[in-house]
Amino acid sequence: MSKRIYVGNLPWSVTFEKLKELFSSFGEIEEALVIADKYTGRSRGFGFVTFKKNSDADKAIGEMNEKEIEGRNFVVKEARPLEKKTGEGEEKAARFGEENNEGKIPKEKHYRGRKKHEKHEESGEEF
Repeated sequence: MSKRIYVGNLPWSVTFEKLKELFSSFGEIEEALVIADKYTGRSRGFGFVTFKKNSDADKAIGEMNEKEIEGRNFVVKEARPLEKKTGEGEEKAARFGEENNEGKIPKEKHYRGRKKHEKHEESGEEF
């Protein structure tokens, strides 16, 4: 069974080839990913490595966590699955502690910026 680990605090220069090279000594790797910004292509400073064996992943976590590479200490731990996101209105209502009968923030609070824009259009002024 395979196990995925999270590798954080990566130097910007680390590519997926370099990441795979750093972790290949611990066992057979299925996949190595460095997460990049979709607009610039620059590394976001973290990635994932998937090992074929759980024991290899555990060994890598134990030995590579807090190891210094290019002046930065890696953060290495078992990757967790993404958590399910709640609806936007429910999330904001929970954050502000305000709910109406539908569990959402009232429109006048949710669309504050839009109301200001409408008033701005009425005055005839341009941004």
